[in-house]
Amino acid sequence: MTTAILYHPLYLEHYQPGHPESPERLKAIMAALDASPIKPRLTQWEPQPISLERLCRVHTRDYVANIRDVAASGGDTWHGGETYVCAQSYAAALLAAGGLVSLVEAVVRGEVNNGFALVRPPGHHASPDRGEGFCLFNNVAVAARVACDELGISRVLIVDWDLHHGQGTQYTFYDDPTVMYCSAHQWGIYPGTGWWSEIGEGAARGATVNVPLSPGIGDAGYARVFDELFIPLARRFKPELILVSAGYDTHWLDPLGSMTVTIGGYGMMTRKLVALANELPEAHGRIAVTLEGGYDLKAQAFGALATFGALLGDADTADPLGPPRHRESPLEQKYLDQLRGLHGLGKDQ
Repeated sequence: MTTAILYHPLYLEHYQPGHPESPERLKAIMAALDASPIKPRLTQWEPQPISLERLCRVHTRDYVANIRDVAASGGDTWHGGETYVCAQSYAAALLAAGGLVSLVEAVVRGEVNNGFALVRPPGHHASPDRGEGFCLFNNVAVAARVACDELGISRVLIVDWDLHHGQGTQYTFYDDPTVMYCSAHQWGIYPGTGWWSEIGEGAARGATVNVPLSPGIGDAGYARVFDELFIPLARRFKPELILVSAGYDTHWLDPLGSMTVTIGGYGMMTRKLVALANELPEAHGRIAVTLEGGYDLKAQAFGALATFGALLGDADTADPLGPPRHRESPLEQKYLDQLRGLHGLGKDQ
């Protein structure tokens, strides 16, 4: 199993003092990797900046030019109320989107089996003409579009386990039947989208799968969402490539969320998707992960290590941060049955 790690120091240059989406997030992951036996087993992959042509397959030229001009003037302008642009943000964002595309190209061409793009700024909240939620360009959406338009991929599955719903990714593909977007997210927080009835439109009706969750469902609840909804739907969709928006803000230590996921939970979700990619003949084992949120540095670092381990094929390992301090809340079968019925899944699927 050849697993790539994609990283570049320029990702640290996107910075606003005091902001939770900080370079420390990536520094914590890299420090944990340096201290882990995992890192020597990874293949280093070099990111390339995204071209304007590729970026504008998702984003409008006016929006891209606006981010460029704000950065060129020194930055410090806030977009969407919580999203910043500094002098290096445009260059970092081009390399973030281009980095995931570089990894996807390697996976599709068989140069590596899978990989994890450690990029920032993150992307899944960015819409075609708007950046928000700490995101400037939608890295996973751009990669999916390039895969379909240029790399011969007919169907892409995007699984988003970030705490927050990736409304930018959903909006980009809401009427596109070539991309299935599956999101499990905490309900009642930013951005307020991703209700279960948002399922796509036109020919893409059913290709958007939202699972808004109450706080505290933990590892067991996420496992059931994957086993009873995401994986059966993916088998029916038959993706040729799986992309993952990996946010570690669902961990029980994270200050922004309340989902009580453990480090072992991230390994579990990754292993399920790796097994799915290996099972589906159309996918040929192709899976690429990109970094989204996560604001407790220890949880972010060890969560990323668990994801790398699962991509490498490792079995579950001890959780250095332990179980959640609060009791998990069960996920009701009635709710999962409702969602399965909405998406046409029978009892035997």
